Amino acid sequence: MPDLLRPRALAPGDLVAVAAPAGPLEAEAVPLLDRGVATLEAMGFRVRRSTLTAVDRRRWWASAPPVEQAGELNGLLRDPEVRAIVAHTGGQATVGYLDLLDLDAVRADPKPILGCSDLSLLLLALHARTGLAGIHADMATYGLGGSWHRPGPAGHRDHRAELTGTYARLLTGTEPLGALTALSPWECWRPGRASGPLVGGLLGRLVTLQATPFALPPERFDGAVLFWEEVDRPLSGVWHDLQALRLSGVLDRVAAMVVGVPHQVPAAGCGDSRPTLRDVVLDVVGDRELPVLGGVDFGHAGPNLPLPLGIRATVDATARTLALDEPAVVRA
Repeated sequence: MPDLLRPRALAPGDLVAVAAPAGPLEAEAVPLLDRGVATLEAMGFRVRRSTLTAVDRRRWWASAPPVEQAGELNGLLRDPEVRAIVAHTGGQATVGYLDLLDLDAVRADPKPILGCSDLSLLLLALHARTGLAGIHADMATYGLGGSWHRPGPAGHRDHRAELTGTYARLLTGTEPLGALTALSPWECWRPGRASGPLVGGLLGRLVTLQATPFALPPERFDGAVLFWEEVDRPLSGVWHDLQALRLSGVLDRVAAMVVGVPHQVPAAGCGDSRPTLRDVVLDVVGDRELPVLGGVDFGHAGPNLPLPLGIRATVDATARTLALDEPAVVRA
């Protein structure tokens, strides 16, 4: 099992590449990507859009065939001028090129890779093979350019400045972020407090990865804080995947669980009963003394607080807090 590999810290003026390692850029989303690029520039970085973010680049549900997506991503990993890579959106394509990644380039010049959803496969695979502390975070188009700017209900505080500062400090600072600021009310689903390295992402993608040669070794879950979210699936599907993690021993290894905000996860096919996500989670967790913190600000509903893989965090479900105890990056 590789040791934790922290990316090199960014400095003001460093180049960030916005790439398309999963889905294509839809024409109607161009203004959102423009706004996402402006958000990165407001953090003090230069931004370059990759070739595959052009609106005329598409192959089925992906920005390009797997070999071309891998080629562009590997080029960014090898480019010494590029200091971080931000996916513009997710999709259904990442699993097609995991076996084409230049792992030696990652080891030689570790740089932050930011994404979520389908990019969970990329982040988790690189974490498994190289130890890279990839960052489960908002993507450029629908996150930085979308949910960060979405108006909230009356009295809702605008979190854009706070998110911009959090992301910038995470990428440039070598001090732990400490307690993350809750953007919405978090919920204690099972009381308790625990510390351990962060591991997780989109639940279905995590389960998919565990059926491939890029699976996280069982030891990577020992004492870990397992975080996950889900989208566009019924609660029965969530229950199914959590049961798969239980049967594989994951739930007996982790120290705590952090659940994001579900998006379009209905209680379909349940008859007259209407279980909640909390009901499903606690049903699978059973009598394990596992702190569970729910409703935390990450997931497809957005915005996402950044969660770097492998970085030690402390969950206090009773107090409804989550803190990053280590920096995500190191000085070169």
